[in-house]
Amino acid sequence: MFLLEAESMDCTSYLFESGFAVNVGDGPGQSSIHLAACGDQAFCLLWLLQTGADANEQDANGETPMHKAARSGSVECLSVLMASDAKLNICNNFGQTAEDIAWSCGFEECAKFLNTQRRTQDLRNIPSLSSLPVKPSNSLAGQKRGRTMSDTIECKKACEWS
Repeated sequence: MFLLEAESMDCTSYLFESGFAVNVGDGPGQSSIHLAACGDQAFCLLWLLQTGADANEQDANGETPMHKAARSGSVECLSVLMASDAKLNICNNFGQTAEDIAWSCGFEECAKFLNTQRRTQDLRNIPSLSSLPVKPSNSLAGQKRGRTMSDTIECKKACEWS
């Protein structure tokens, strides 16, 4: 649960009263969602996403709100973006993902969070073993095998010698 800070409420009120468009950027392509993510304004970010802001919108540098939140070290904003299905694998104009930026800026907690999220997504994208084609073979591997009398005798001998 997010704490409702006075600054977040002011941000939301200002944007609402001014009749802004959620996906319109300024000169360098910074939209409201970029500014909220960069400013560690998780409540404002959540509100923008709920009113139609694009979680994957790129600015003039190719950075998404995920990049901005990673650059500011905001795990809370990263969590909001992840819950809104923001993509982790988008690279900026310099070939960096949000995780790369978090590592380079020294925000270890953010970087580890993003790394865990990326690995989880990678695991979800692996096809399940049951959907893989099975090639019939003549080997006995995986087949049930009945116990013979000689198996039982050998097992008893091994147990007695131990």
